[in-house]
Parts: sequence; structure tokens; C-alpha cells
Amino acid sequence: MDTMTIIGLAVVAYLLGSIPIGLIIGKLFFNTDVRLYGSKNIGATNTYRVLGMKAALPVFLCDAGKGMAGVAIFSPEPNLMLLGGILAMVGHNWSVFLGFKGGRGVASGLGVLIFLVPLISAICFATWAVIVYFTKYVSLGSIVGAALVPILMIVFGEPLWYIVFGTVAALFVILRHRENIMRLLRGQELKVERTERDDSK
Repeated sequence: MDTMTIIGLAVVAYLLGSIPIGLIIGKLFFNTDVRLYGSKNIGATNTYRVLGMKAALPVFLCDAGKGMAGVAIFSPEPNLMLLGGILAMVGHNWSVFLGFKGGRGVASGLGVLIFLVPLISAICFATWAVIVYFTKYVSLGSIVGAALVPILMIVFGEPLWYIVFGTVAALFVILRHRENIMRLLRGQELKVERTERDDSK
């Protein structure tokens, strides 16, 4: 793959990740800007809080799809696939369409993992689901699930570059949750529950 093609596809991977699915679905189908309510995040969790599962599920699936697409466009070049995955996550977290703001990168990161290491992604997702079910804290499940990624990659003997990617992706997710971590420590974190919108504002 020549240099110009790589650069072009890298831009595409970033732009795909940058598409603000939560904002688009909220405004297009529910006439609601999810950034004005709850945690003010565009991801599936806040979309669920504000609009319910009928909006959150497609947001989650599309955000995961962005991660998968970022990897797929570089297939079958392993190192470049990792680049595409990282760029899709960067786009989701720092979207050019939102003034370089965005989500937490959990769903898009899961999409990358599903494409690269499906078994590890299944274990991480199951861990996330169990934690969220018992604690109602999506952020806690996301942080633990992300931290497991590089550990499981080492355990399952994945290539070095996959381990490096897993470490970087985990850091992305954890650092994007640093405010959530502080709220968890203070006992002030929002649980995954529907919230009432105040449309008088």
C-alpha cells in the first residue's frame, strides 16, 4: 500500500470515527440534542438516559461499527489495521464535527476489538455487562473492561503490536473517564437510569 493511499485511508478512518451518531440520531429521530441533558455526552449511555433503549441501541451499534470500519478499510495489513482502529477512536473522542469534542470511545473501541480479537472482546464485554448489571455504573464497567484488554492480549499470546494497541486503547478510554473516576470516588457518579428532561430550558 503506497504512502498516499495510507494517508487517505487514515483520514477516512478518522472522519468515520468523528461522525457524531448520538447527536444525529437524537436530533433526526427524537428532535433532541443529547448534549443538553444527563452527562451531556453523545454516547450510547447518555442517549439511553435521555431517550431510552430505542435510541441507545442504534447509537451503540453504529459507534461500534465506526471502530470496525476504521480497521476494515486497512485489511488485511495488520499494523495498518491497528492504525485505522486508533484513528477511528480518536475521531470518536475528538470529533472534527464537534469542535474536537466527543464521546468516551468505549463502543468504538469495542468495535475495533471485535474485528481484531473477537474472543477477547467477548470477555471484556461480558465483564462490562456484569459490572453494570450489579452496580449500575457504566463508567466503572467501561474502565475495568478497558483495563482488561492489554492484560488479556498478553494472556492469549497476541502479537506485540496488538498488545501495544490494547494498551493505548485502554489508556484512551480510562483517561476519557478521569472525571467519572473522581465522581466514583466521591460517590457522585450518575447511574445508568432514565432521567427526566427539562425542556423548559
